Formats: sequence, C-alpha cells, structure tokens
Amino acid sequence: MTRPLLITDCDEVLLHMVVPFAQWVDEAHGVLFRMEDASFARALKRKQCGTPLEAAEVWPLLDGFFSTEMARQNPIAGAMAAMAAIGKEADIVILTNVGPEHQARRADQLAALGLHAPVIGSRGGKGGPVRRLLDEYQPPVAIFVDDLAGHHQSVAAEAPEVWRLQMVGEPVIAGKVAPADHAHARIDDWDAARDWILARIAENIPAPAPESV
Repeated sequence: MTRPLLITDCDEVLLHMVVPFAQWVDEAHGVLFRMEDASFARALKRKQCGTPLEAAEVWPLLDGFFSTEMARQNPIAGAMAAMAAIGKEADIVILTNVGPEHQARRADQLAALGLHAPVIGSRGGKGGPVRRLLDEYQPPVAIFVDDLAGHHQSVAAEAPEVWRLQMVGEPVIAGKVAPADHAHARIDDWDAARDWILARIAENIPAPAPESV
C-alpha cells in the first residue's frame, strides 16, 4: 500500500535563504538586498550607487551562493521537527529550484540536518515535476508546500488533486509576500503547518478540483 506524499520546497520553507544571501552579496559583491515588495530581482542594488541589478546578473549571484555558501543557511524554526513527525506518516520529497547542478549539494545539506529525503533540483514551474512524482509514487493523498504563488498556480494546473500550502518561513519577507490565490492555505509557522499537513494526511482525501487556474 502506498503512503501519502509531501512535496516541499526548501528555501524559505525549510531553510533561511534571503538573510544569509543578503549578508554574502554585501560582503563579497558590494550588493545590497532590500526587499521592498515580492520581487526578488528588484531587491538587489549596487551599494556604491544604488542602481538595481539587471535581471541577467541575478542568477549568477544565486548560483554562486548555492555553489559555495550553503553552510550559511540554518533551518526555519520547527521545520526539521515537523519533517520528522510528517515522515512517520508520509513519504517526503524535496522539490527545489536550485537546479540539477546543486541537487546533490542540497541533499547533503539537508541530510546533515537530519532530513534524509530525495531531492529534485528543478527549474521553472513545479507543476510538471509534481505530476511526475504523483505518477511515480501513486499516493492516496499528496501535499505541496512552497512560498511562491507561481508554483501553486503551476501545481493547481498540472496536479489539481494535490493539497497546496503556502509557507513563507522567513519573517523578514513574510509580510511582503501576498497570499497565493491557488493555495488552499497560507501558514508561516511550522507548528501550525505540521498540524495542517497531518490533518490532510489523516483525512486521506485528495484536494477538490479548483474552479479555475
């Protein structure tokens, strides 16, 4: 008999990212990270003159961070304990947009924190990867957790039977991120999120089809 399945993002869900990233780009690149709205790219400005970075400059900085600075990341409060509790009832897969080149490094990073779970380093919308995971695992019920609204929309379109929980675990940016229209709930605290996820697992009922995506 197959088990329930939790598919969860990592950065700002399981691990702090923007705060250590901001410290690093300031120290190493003379770039200030000041998030004034939900736009990550617009938050990056040159310290010397205050001009925003071009979009093409953002990914190389992220790539550099994930290549050499993952040790700066710490768990979101309650995240690892929640994963341990949920792992007793469900399979867990980490679906993170760090890209395939950082997939193994992310798996090692989480394993060092006690979370031993498959990691998929994806790119782009997460609906397709979630659909493939459902086909592979055949779970009776599945839950998806992510901070970004676009991924909830993607999953709602490709895998509408999945329960979708939006979580922004970083307090520095949580208030700047609007609730995702295509998530079933928004919870930014892992104690409450754990209980919500375990309740969906206990009910063992797929999510209702959305009216529109």
